[in-house]
Amino acid sequence: MAYDGIVISNVINDIKSECLGGRVVKVQQPSSDTITFTIKGFKGQTKLYMSVNNSLPIVYIADTLPQAPMQAPAFCMLLRKHLGNGRLTDIRQPGFDRVFDFVFEHLDEMGDLAERHLIIEIMGRQSNIILTDADYMIMDCLRRVMPDLGAAILEDTKNGASNATNNKDRILFPGQKYEAPDSQGKLDPVSEEIPFDRDLFEKTLVAKSVPIPKAIFTSITGFSKSTAEYIVDAAGVDGRKSFADVSEVEKDRLFEYLSLAVRSIKAGAYSPKIIYVDGRPKDYLSISEFRDIEQTGLENQDSISKLLIRFYSEKEKQINVRSKASDIKKLLQTAIERSARKYDLQRGQLADTEDRDKYRIYGELLNTYGYELRGGEDSLTCINYYDNQEIKIPLDPTLTAQENSQKYFAKYNKKKRTSEALTDFVKQTREELDYLLSAKHSLDMAENDEDIAELRSELERAGVIKKKASSKGARKMAAGKPLHFISSDGYDIYVGKNNIQNEELTFGLATGRDLWFHAKQMPGSHVIVKVKEGDLRLEDIPDRVFEEAAGLAAYYSSGSNESDTSGGSVAGVESSQKIEVDYTERKNLKKPPQARPGYVIYHTNYSMMAAPSRGNLTQM
Repeated sequence: MAYDGIVISNVINDIKSECLGGRVVKVQQPSSDTITFTIKGFKGQTKLYMSVNNSLPIVYIADTLPQAPMQAPAFCMLLRKHLGNGRLTDIRQPGFDRVFDFVFEHLDEMGDLAERHLIIEIMGRQSNIILTDADYMIMDCLRRVMPDLGAAILEDTKNGASNATNNKDRILFPGQKYEAPDSQGKLDPVSEEIPFDRDLFEKTLVAKSVPIPKAIFTSITGFSKSTAEYIVDAAGVDGRKSFADVSEVEKDRLFEYLSLAVRSIKAGAYSPKIIYVDGRPKDYLSISEFRDIEQTGLENQDSISKLLIRFYSEKEKQINVRSKASDIKKLLQTAIERSARKYDLQRGQLADTEDRDKYRIYGELLNTYGYELRGGEDSLTCINYYDNQEIKIPLDPTLTAQENSQKYFAKYNKKKRTSEALTDFVKQTREELDYLLSAKHSLDMAENDEDIAELRSELERAGVIKKKASSKGARKMAAGKPLHFISSDGYDIYVGKNNIQNEELTFGLATGRDLWFHAKQMPGSHVIVKVKEGDLRLEDIPDRVFEEAAGLAAYYSSGSNESDTSGGSVAGVESSQKIEVDYTERKNLKKPPQARPGYVIYHTNYSMMAAPSRGNLTQM
């Protein structure tokens, strides 16, 4: 289920029960797109987390809040001025849309009681946080929005007078009147003025000639695509059909389940649950009485906020890390594209030199048979004594046989020199490209600020990115730690998250008899298995250890990304598609002089096929 109007209604109910009537004791802005509130009410202090991050806009009651900077941004200072010590009197959801309207009472500069509205729009890339007065005049926004006047003039020229304001035409700027996002003619399912009944169902939904889930989420505000699909599936109706293609009995069931969902929302009868598939959280539900999920694990949650924390914690953590590493990602991508173009160009030039021996043979044959030429010929046909085949040699009729021979030898020598030089250049460029790809893989695996700092330091030393001037007294970032797993047989398995950690694991932590695993011929992590004292031979180590370590090497490689059909790019995707993994004893690894961090060579190894998987390993 998406973070839609139903989930927002559930979140509002939870916040009301905890915070309504409470006073704002703290307002902070940990990042450019996040605001946090601490509200003291009858039940104690409650922490509210509000984010309008493009990748994950979300509002919920948090257990802990991120640390805020020492100096508050201007928007945060404005919120403190107008909402600090204010009392939360109401929370509204205009039109059941993805909008929070927090209503506060606050004493202004004159000591008079004033009303303020903090509006949070959860609209993907257009998400925003807006502060208004009692008359909804905008005091300021986290993201100020002005219309594209050029596009508006062009549209007016084409269509005449301007039509109703849509989301793209809205002005979100201090001094302007706040206008809610356009509902696009959708129904408000909880409206008392126009109740959701059979007539409304027939007029607005049944009349649409589109797949039933689309008819639902394009007609009813607050219902996302996934919610509509759940309802249709629960009703036992084929979601690929339109209303015109289903029977009256199926229409009756659809109306029954939709009505049940609307009644649950109006009554606040929420029952948040996480859906588990193969032991992993796959989705969640805010209302689930209408949904019968077979062969799927359900885990009840105490509140929608606890569900969101549980479900999105890892995703949000990754998003925050990615946002802090966005400059590295951009520079790396540019460097990779440049190196790839350079590599392709050099390989093309090298391929052009592969026919160089032909010109040497031409020169030698001209020296041998040139005496037969009388002058002025444009070719010479003779026997090639290397293969005893007849060969025709093109000639410049203005040159003598000796001069033609010298011309061919000069061309051969030029191509030979080019080939020798390019062979080294191609090797260097290939190594550079492999290193950049491994750095990109490290960036995908980064889990925290320490990993990002370690990768940034490595790329600075490699000259890939410019070194940032460090301020005096800046706190030194602690070194990142590799991943540590315990195998099913009690073996310690370590996984490096970047080249520096890979090198430290392989040439620092590992000893000669420890096992080393790596996905074959692709960027990936070094995986080290610490053997036990009684393991004198490879045969003494359980087969399951090899399988689990190889699964980790495949899981933490770029090959697992290719198995991801969801469009993600983060390393670590479980898949049934197998990847070839090399493994050998640590003593068989060598590091060439002046090689980049994490680069090793080996000539004695074994290989096995493994599906990317972390299995049921215990992570320390």
